[in-house]
Amino acid sequence: MTETAQSVGELTRAIKNELESLFPYVRVKGELSNVKLHSSGHVYLTLKDSEAQIPAVIWKSVRARSPLELRDGLEVVAEGRLEVYPPAGRYQLICTALFESGEGEQRLALERLIAKLAKAGWFDAERKKPIPRIPRRIGMITSPTGAVIRDMSDVFARRFPAAELLLYPVQVQGDRAVESIVRALDYFNDPANPKHKPDVLIVARGGGSSEDLHAFNTEAVAEAIYRSKIPVISAIGHETDLSVADMVADLRAGTPSIAAERAAPDREELLRLIDGLRQRQSILMDGMISGAQLQVDSITSSYAFNRPVQMLGQFEERLALTEKELKRAIADKLRDREQQLTAAADRLAMLDTQRVLKRGFALVTQDNRYITSAATLEAGAEIALTFHDGRREARVGG
Repeated sequence: MTETAQSVGELTRAIKNELESLFPYVRVKGELSNVKLHSSGHVYLTLKDSEAQIPAVIWKSVRARSPLELRDGLEVVAEGRLEVYPPAGRYQLICTALFESGEGEQRLALERLIAKLAKAGWFDAERKKPIPRIPRRIGMITSPTGAVIRDMSDVFARRFPAAELLLYPVQVQGDRAVESIVRALDYFNDPANPKHKPDVLIVARGGGSSEDLHAFNTEAVAEAIYRSKIPVISAIGHETDLSVADMVADLRAGTPSIAAERAAPDREELLRLIDGLRQRQSILMDGMISGAQLQVDSITSSYAFNRPVQMLGQFEERLALTEKELKRAIADKLRDREQQLTAAADRLAMLDTQRVLKRGFALVTQDNRYITSAATLEAGAEIALTFHDGRREARVGG
């Protein structure tokens, strides 16, 4: 009985299809050996342990992203997929990521934490709080020294110097970093002094290794950011770094300087906005005034409005005439009174004793009594004669 035989190629292709479909993603731990950098930029090596070994390839693009210095004897955790290479009749590991052994365990723990928080909804866009457009106070949680605080302060001074900056100095790496960052977040959300409560928070640190950024990949820091009632902007490491803190925060900024720009408005932009609003308000006000003026013109030109005006004009004419007549009557009366007063003054002037005495008369008095008759005087009586220019004593003859 004749059986159909597969060719080597057919069998290899069947193995390839089966193997690659069964292992689209693997994580494998082992020791590097036979590390060779090809002129193409790809790296070819062997990953082994005490029981077995497997050929592996790191493409040039993957190698460019890896910070590891590949060398024989290095313990690593490799991620990737299995691939069958038919010309050599062997399978190999196509690496998509490579970590030192300890770092690989940390990465696995980090992935578990990310999956846990994602399932809990901590990364959902719906729960993100909006960043205030014009904050009065900005809280900064970072190291008190170094380029980060200096760069952010420079940005705030340039863009929005009116903002009050509050710094809570923390350790951004090391054993006590997590506790320090959590304490800072909790303090700003419930400060002893209400004036220390900011409108927005920035959690920031500069770039570093994965170990340096470890504090920002912990559940404790993620939880403190998640429960913050104040919007949080996270700026951890470089723009290519992405931490758990970045994912939980209400806004992620690539660098601390970018975080400062996102937290504070641009002063010049605000001035332009205010000027635009002022112009718009002026245009609206001019329109309202013009509309009101048209209504006033319409009302004032109407018969109902002008009839009272016409009546008022007639009343004004009559009032003017009456005023004129009254002024004339008063003037006539004053003239008559002046004439009467002049006549009276003339009569009074005629009765003035000085004027009479100047005409040659004398006033005779005795013991301060006026003498009007010669019969009242006896011979030898002493009398006083008053002339217009003086007084003389006299004695009556016999």
